[in-house]
Amino acid sequence: MNETRRKVRTGVVVSNKMDKTVVVQVERRYRHPIYGKVVRKTPRFYAHDAKNECQEGDLVKIMECRPLSKLKRWRVVEIVKKAQ
Repeated sequence: MNETRRKVRTGVVVSNKMDKTVVVQVERRYRHPIYGKVVRKTPRFYAHDAKNECQEGDLVKIMECRPLSKLKRWRVVEIVKKAQ
């Protein structure tokens, strides 16, 4: 059985100015292999929001999917926490 696992990330919506698209910033912390300092990486992903229901500041869960446009390769699965 050839079952593929899709990557799932949780991040904060930093922009929702586009139609059916949001920009999600995912923070990842890891310890530097040589120096031992904790490093923060915050890549930004373009995610498909079919219902235009995400607002800036929302905590969302995104999942990898097929390419939907030039930059969109993720889709919003659920809104974990709404912004105040």
